[in-house]
Amino acid sequence: MTGNVEEDAVVEPSSQRSGSRVTMQQVAAEAGVSISTVSKVMNGRYGVSTQTFDHVSKVINRLGYETSLVARSLRNTRTNVIGVLVADFEPFSTEVLKGAADAIRGTGYELVAYSAGGRVDEHVGWERRYLSRVMGTLVDGAVLVTPTVTDVQYDGPVVAVDPHTGRSSLPTVASDNLQGARMGVDHLLSLGHRRIGMVTGREDLVSAQLRELGYRAAHEAAGVPVDESLLANGAFDPEQARDAARTLLRLPQPPTAIFAANDISALSTLEVASELGLDVPGQLSVVGFDNIPESALAHPPLTTVQQPMRQMGHDAIAMLVALIAGHVVDETHVTLATTLVPRRTTAAPGATS
Repeated sequence: MTGNVEEDAVVEPSSQRSGSRVTMQQVAAEAGVSISTVSKVMNGRYGVSTQTFDHVSKVINRLGYETSLVARSLRNTRTNVIGVLVADFEPFSTEVLKGAADAIRGTGYELVAYSAGGRVDEHVGWERRYLSRVMGTLVDGAVLVTPTVTDVQYDGPVVAVDPHTGRSSLPTVASDNLQGARMGVDHLLSLGHRRIGMVTGREDLVSAQLRELGYRAAHEAAGVPVDESLLANGAFDPEQARDAARTLLRLPQPPTAIFAANDISALSTLEVASELGLDVPGQLSVVGFDNIPESALAHPPLTTVQQPMRQMGHDAIAMLVALIAGHVVDETHVTLATTLVPRRTTAAPGATS
């Protein structure tokens, strides 16, 4: 290299150990410059010639060197990283993450996802524990997916997606759960079903509560009384949803249709129907909620209510970036529309499959 070398002694080249984290010393050795020069390039400081800056930058990129997020935050008070915190990586949160990844492009931020591991004993309050670990040192702001609380206070903006406890002072993004559920049950009622069961969701989730309200509202609007024996708790858990579906389908007068509070529960219901030898949709119609990718791949493909999960992730990131920048956000409680996606698990009672 023929460019200028800054004030410190040049580090002699040394071989990089395979699989080890690249260090600033290794970058300096590879580039033939001092450690302070590498530091100046990494932090955009003055005192480095254009030629040296370009050369060192190429070496940094080639070796894949990254400074510690914690060290970077201590120097700059900004990490340019946004965290997405989820209780578990299940289909809903995965789709939200895809939308978040779409929204982060071109913002100058990086995206890091953190999972609470889905531990049952940590359902309530998991987001407080994780926020205390990452906010201010690792991330500039966070998106909480289905948080159990909405009164968190931390040194940075936080946006909640599908919060358990509903609206609060915390900015939120959710879908129209009540209208979506009404849509799904209205579809079954319009086909002629009058004994419609429901595999309900988690009782602590506002979205699950609203979906049950939508189920009841559709019955009331149609003048069809709700038979309480046709509701069974699936808790958004595959195994519990299977138990709930078995309970409903083994009743002396079983339902001719089941509305499930999410697609995972609906897919579990289809499995139970197959075990019991029931034809879908000939003997049983099934409607889910979410429209996760797996719903279109079911046998038969699942009729479901689509909530815009990717859009929810996208809008949460867009709102968070604006809040981090100090912009005024006109609407901090966003509710997105839901739509019915008819497929092949619904038909009139007794119809030929």
